[in-house]
Amino acid sequence: MRKPLRLLPLSFCIALALPAHAQDESEDWGLCRVTDVVPAFDDAPTAAAGAGTPEARAQAPTDIEGGSLARASDDENIVVQDNVRLSRGDQFLGTDSLLYNADTGRYTAEGSIRYQDAGMRIVAERAEGDQNADTHRIENLQYQLTDRRGHGGADRIELRGRYGSLVGSTYTTCDPSEPGWQLRAGRIDIDTEEGMGVARNATLRIGKVPVLYVPWFMFPVDDRRRTGLLYPSISLSGRNGFDYKQPIYLNLAPNYDATLTPRLMSDRGVQLGGEFRWLYPEGGGTLSGEWMPDDRLPEREPDRYLRSMGELPDERGLFRMTANHDLNRAWYARANLGWVSDPHYLEDFSNSLYAVSRYTITSTAGLFGRGRYWDAGLMADHQQLADYTLTERQLRYDRLPRAYVNWSQPFGRWFQAGLNAEAVRFQHSVRDEGSRLDIKPYLAMPLEGASWFLTPKVAWRYTAYQLDDDLAARLGNDAPTRSLPITSVDAGLFFDRETTVLGKRYLQTLEPRMFYLNAPYRDQTGLPLFDTRPMTFSWGQLFRDNRYTGPDRQIDANQLTTAVTTRFISEADGRERLSASLGQIQYFNDSRVVVPGESPVERGRSAWVADVGFSPTDRWTINAAYQWDPKFRREDLASIRARYLVGDYGVVNLGYRYRRDLVEQVDFSFLYPINRNWSLVGRYYYSLEENKLLESIAGIQWESCCLAARLVARRYIRDRDGDLDDSLRLEIELKGLGSAGQKTEGVLRRAILGYDRDDLYLVPPSSLPTGNVEHTPDPIL
Repeated sequence: MRKPLRLLPLSFCIALALPAHAQDESEDWGLCRVTDVVPAFDDAPTAAAGAGTPEARAQAPTDIEGGSLARASDDENIVVQDNVRLSRGDQFLGTDSLLYNADTGRYTAEGSIRYQDAGMRIVAERAEGDQNADTHRIENLQYQLTDRRGHGGADRIELRGRYGSLVGSTYTTCDPSEPGWQLRAGRIDIDTEEGMGVARNATLRIGKVPVLYVPWFMFPVDDRRRTGLLYPSISLSGRNGFDYKQPIYLNLAPNYDATLTPRLMSDRGVQLGGEFRWLYPEGGGTLSGEWMPDDRLPEREPDRYLRSMGELPDERGLFRMTANHDLNRAWYARANLGWVSDPHYLEDFSNSLYAVSRYTITSTAGLFGRGRYWDAGLMADHQQLADYTLTERQLRYDRLPRAYVNWSQPFGRWFQAGLNAEAVRFQHSVRDEGSRLDIKPYLAMPLEGASWFLTPKVAWRYTAYQLDDDLAARLGNDAPTRSLPITSVDAGLFFDRETTVLGKRYLQTLEPRMFYLNAPYRDQTGLPLFDTRPMTFSWGQLFRDNRYTGPDRQIDANQLTTAVTTRFISEADGRERLSASLGQIQYFNDSRVVVPGESPVERGRSAWVADVGFSPTDRWTINAAYQWDPKFRREDLASIRARYLVGDYGVVNLGYRYRRDLVEQVDFSFLYPINRNWSLVGRYYYSLEENKLLESIAGIQWESCCLAARLVARRYIRDRDGDLDDSLRLEIELKGLGSAGQKTEGVLRRAILGYDRDDLYLVPPSSLPTGNVEHTPDPIL
């Protein structure tokens, strides 16, 4: 039958008992056994999808089923039923006996009280209350969360309208048989309208030992943002001394907020940081900055600053803003601005080798559009020096402004027409300036079949300049131009066959490819060099029509690339077990177009370029690249990267990188599991070219179902002079609650590729990690 009785708000009551600062379920619970403190109820109905929302519950009726009607009195309108089961939406309440007076609204439920919804399950001994007065009392209950890990109990819960109290409540994410940690509170008082709770006599226990006692603290009980303190960050280093950061969150409005972060460094002084965020239907953004009125670090190391700046920096700071605004489906505006007070800032306020390697801050802003066959933009960018070992002359040009359009569209049945165009004004504080227009229309004929492709293409490149007086006087022309045709033919075949290797069946492919390029010579010594430089020779360059990054130089070419790729694809699982590529360019004539300091490309053959990817098993992955110059009989490049997966979560990486006259490095890193709970982590990153350590890490980790501890020692380059710094980090993590100590996972995730086994890449990340580099305005090149 159907009654107007609404279910008790049990799930909400228990949610109030959870600590507001419990972390989101991004934890690894792989070491936990599948145990249910509160087992699933066999007599609970299956809820429909979407029934767990507050709106769905409010509209759903309450169904009551009972075994027998014990007594019904018209005078008192009292109904008593045995083995009662109530359901509404995703909510279910079962009890052995329910006594309910519809006139007074009073009820009593006793014996095997069972409740569940989409987020939890509860068992209790007794519940009573008054529906009309909205007062309730639940006694001796145990709960288990089902939407995330966690369980606990309470001696009783008392509700009085918007207010509630929990007496003798507990919470943990550990297995019941292994109580690694538990949070207990003598009493928790809740105000549901304000969304805040006050815990009294709260104790955190690790095992049976109380490690933290808090007589009183306030916390939120829902997901409303509130002004208050966030978790602090505490560390210790030789440069900063004792380092304490305390974020203060300010909830200013539903669509914008702010965070202030005062920071105390005992050996350097006080710093104030802040971040302001805003959001609206068409976009949003972030404005952040830091300011330090008096940094004592330059006073300890004055020579480094005086050599590059001529004075000691006093007030130091950083500014960064990112913003976006969508105008319509095709057009949008973007801004990414950054500024630092001095070229030592990034180095002095970071602890990453990658941050030290950045030498400039690029600020960009513009209007951009994209359609089915086109993309375009009108933008500007500005460079700021962030490396004290360089000078302003070595900065790239500012582009104030830059307009570009790229268009490519099928034309008729056989053809494809396109255009790449750009107009730029180049400005610089100490270098000659000018403007450039570059237009490159083209027509291609992409033909293809099931086992072949053929793409002839003809393009015309026109580049014109308008130079300022000083640059025009040096080059002999204030408006030089360049115009030339570029033709190419790209063709390839695909062959495949079934084969057997060591008893395993594979599909082997053979993919020969040829790329012919022809462009006549044009004397370009009278053209400036604004943003053009030679590209690193690699596999991709075998099939490009220019070996330079920008349009200030267009190569002359009469050359043919021949290349071949073969792949072995397992027929058992479809995985590519081997991929090997080999290619070379045949230069039929000398290529005379060069940039200053570069030698012409002579007639003959280029270096052989070889790339190999090999996965002999699901645990081994090996990638190698090699370049051999037959003319000088020398290797120009050698690189090998190997990864081995150990057990369910371990990984070992080994890398070697060599490029002639530039770099020779080895990199070894690992996460090695000793057993189910203990593992070792380490990295050794060394430059053979400079005979110098770049970074070393050694650490040990212990992890259980709900507890983790990490002790990591690290030595790393802290500045561009190559000075090394040491740090020791200890972190203790209570899964589902929080951690104490300095964060280590960000450092390990960057240093050990595949540390979390969800991101098994073999090359370094394209952007710097934010967890350990405090100041890295993007993009910085």
